[in-house]
Amino acid sequence: MTDRYEVVVVGGGAAGLSAALVLGRARRRTLVVDAGEPRNAPAAHMQGFLTRDGMPPAEFLAAGREEIARYGVELVRDRAVGASRDGDFTVALAGGRRIRARHLVVATGLRDELPDVPGVAERFGRDVLHCPYCHGWEVRDQAFGVLAGPVMSAHQALMVTQWSKDVTLFLHRVEESGLSGEDRRRLAAAGVRVVPGEVAGLRIEDDRFTGVRLADGSTYPRQALFVAPRPVPRDDLFVELGAELAETPFGTYPVIDERGLTTVPGLWAAGNASGFAEQVVNAASRGYRAGAAINGELLFADLDAAVRV
Repeated sequence: MTDRYEVVVVGGGAAGLSAALVLGRARRRTLVVDAGEPRNAPAAHMQGFLTRDGMPPAEFLAAGREEIARYGVELVRDRAVGASRDGDFTVALAGGRRIRARHLVVATGLRDELPDVPGVAERFGRDVLHCPYCHGWEVRDQAFGVLAGPVMSAHQALMVTQWSKDVTLFLHRVEESGLSGEDRRRLAAAGVRVVPGEVAGLRIEDDRFTGVRLADGSTYPRQALFVAPRPVPRDDLFVELGAELAETPFGTYPVIDERGLTTVPGLWAAGNASGFAEQVVNAASRGYRAGAAINGELLFADLDAAVRV
């Protein structure tokens, strides 16, 4: 059995729900396919979204699901496992259902691949953090550590000095020679201490992160640790449908126009599926823009078809 919709949205996070809300209000028959794997699930609260600052992510998504239901948008808890296009799109779900749609919005986001340092995954979203805009205020003026990664480690250490003047950059597996002269000068000017040597693990006391332990046995007391996860975009549908992709230092993402349209007609990207740096508020905006653009595309396609009759 194949169900038919005007639009299928794959991904029920901020971007997908926002697109669905616009489409539902535009009276478009829309289905959201949600696998229930939001990127910000480890975080107790989301920050920086005007009027929703401090709101738990699960509560935010629950409110969004209630809103789209008011406009007749359907939501199914399932996973999209394949897609094809023969003018319209056919989306195969893990549960066996097949969906047809004129337009397809992919808002599947990405997953964060954390450094393989013992303790990091267990504390992620609590006192092991990645985004100062998301969490910096909550840990302001504490003793920060920054775990260097392969990309822009000095940049992250410099950024977090806006929230604390006690910052230590642990080079971990990055050679000291990997820091440019400009990096060194800026780190020194910001008062960031640079510690070479591989990090062996975190010190945890009374369910709190209290320091960084190096492979040589030395420890450094810290209260919050910033890390740079490797973003892994969930781009299977883009690849399967033949969308043009672009390599970036933070993963491979589809080439899109200002509205979110990929190089495949009718295939749209929103949220972290379209780029690494989309915060919740940006993702919601991306979804809104895509939803409005899709409604216009459908409207004028139907009018043009009527004119040709």
